[in-house]
Amino acid sequence: QVDVTAMARLFGYVDVTDSAFIAAALSIAFNPLFWNMVARWEHKTRALSRVFGSPHTACYCLGAVILLLNCVRSHCFTEAMKSQPKLEGLDCHGAYYLGLAILAVGTLFVTTSFLALGFTGTFLGDYFGILMEAKVTSFPFSVLDNPMYWGSTAIYLGWSLM
Repeated sequence: QVDVTAMARLFGYVDVTDSAFIAAALSIAFNPLFWNMVARWEHKTRALSRVFGSPHTACYCLGAVILLLNCVRSHCFTEAMKSQPKLEGLDCHGAYYLGLAILAVGTLFVTTSFLALGFTGTFLGDYFGILMEAKVTSFPFSVLDNPMYWGSTAIYLGWSLM
């Protein structure tokens, strides 16, 4: 038997019927599903590389689409945060500055990951046959296995607290 009291309390703070919440949830789920399906399709067929004339151009185009989708996701997330009920206990300077600090750490991980991997390393170049010469082991990969994912999660957590 499952104890649902924690979920019931959570739903007291989250309006899951709000259209902004639904749009944010859908964009959060859709983005990685989309880019992973497209990347795997490219890896199997090389169709994008043929259409764009080279794997580099195809990878840059997919990267641009991913960036645009991330802008949409961020906008949907922001709108959802604006429309959701707020916890009174988090409406203070301490929570704001904690959120700001978490957001800053997340931004550090995402930015340094991008700088270490480059554009094609960040945006699925390996599926296009664009491989790096060696595994990246410098910061932030020396601290975390998946700094881009952890950094993105920290950004959204910090943003939520703020």
